[in-house]
Amino acid sequence: MQERDRIVAAALAALGEKGIEGVTLRSVADRLGVRHNTVRWHIESKARLFELMSDEIIAGCTAAPLPDDWAERVFELSSRYRARLLHYRDGARLVAGVGTYEPATLDYAEVMISALRGSGATAQVAAWAHFTILYFLLGISQEEQAVDTVDPATKIDRARYPTLWESSRYLGPSEFDARFRFGLQSILARLRTDPAGGLMAAPRGGIRT
Repeated sequence: MQERDRIVAAALAALGEKGIEGVTLRSVADRLGVRHNTVRWHIESKARLFELMSDEIIAGCTAAPLPDDWAERVFELSSRYRARLLHYRDGARLVAGVGTYEPATLDYAEVMISALRGSGATAQVAAWAHFTILYFLLGISQEEQAVDTVDPATKIDRARYPTLWESSRYLGPSEFDARFRFGLQSILARLRTDPAGGLMAAPRGGIRT
């Protein structure tokens, strides 16, 4: 294992133990038993460390065989991505906070956009759909990792927010898998019916009503 890989592995171990706030170049150096400057020489900065950690978190999403059908392929890739985020404490929060052009990140984007092109979407629509799915995955995964086990209905005033209270039964911790499927299937359904991306025709100032 190269020194940079050892540093990233140590940083991910620190992430699991202490969360994102506990990951610093110094804490990683202490974990490895080396000087702080040694870690900085290989990694340069905390921002760069987080980029490499982000790439490692999603590494492997494209390794196993994928379904032939474009929609099933997108669903499987998204499921793997979400699973990788949830595997690491604060994984979604860390990945959402950085932008990186490392190999695993680029591999995932390449395979995902290629799958979305299978719907008949243009390069622009496929790229935008990829980021729409990505934002959804990062958002719901961050919520899932931060959520407590309290029933949402117990925190909502039924008299003041009757509609929200009625819906709260579908917002508990046990509903994340169903919400993930619903959200992703909604995006895919739009691509099935309008792969050309009808929203592209909207004026730059917004969608007129």
